Amino acid sequence: MPPIPSPVPAGAETAALSLAEILGRGALAIVSYAALGVILLIIGFYVIDMAIPGKLSQLIKADRNPNATLLTGSGLAAVGLIVAASIWSAGGALHEGLLATAVFGLVGIAVQTVAMVAFDRVAGISVRELVQEPDLQPGARLLAVTHLVIGLITAVAVI
Repeated sequence: MPPIPSPVPAGAETAALSLAEILGRGALAIVSYAALGVILLIIGFYVIDMAIPGKLSQLIKADRNPNATLLTGSGLAAVGLIVAASIWSAGGALHEGLLATAVFGLVGIAVQTVAMVAFDRVAGISVRELVQEPDLQPGARLLAVTHLVIGLITAVAVI
């Protein structure tokens, strides 16, 4: 009967890696997650652009509309929460973590958008009317907070 191999002590695999390999893998993970996060934020911006009446870049840059800016900023912050939670839940496995972050990020963007539109309708606050107002409106503040809370709820669901 062959001898039973003894278990490998915890950390023995990482002990064989050089400092350069550890730093290289860590840097690769940071760059990969950052690139994916930026891509998801861009997707989130365009989805928000489709959900909010008018061209967001025009409303924000040229018209300097505070309501459109606040709603877009809160939507993107919510997407950032979802992406961060997805990365956190990956547990260090880069390939699986990137895939999970992409999937959860896209699902989170979809859930966020549907929830935003549903809440706007239930609350009776017209985003279309808000983004036509030149001054910051209380309804925009309320919707911005709900966007963040929906993002937080979705992020915690990912974890």
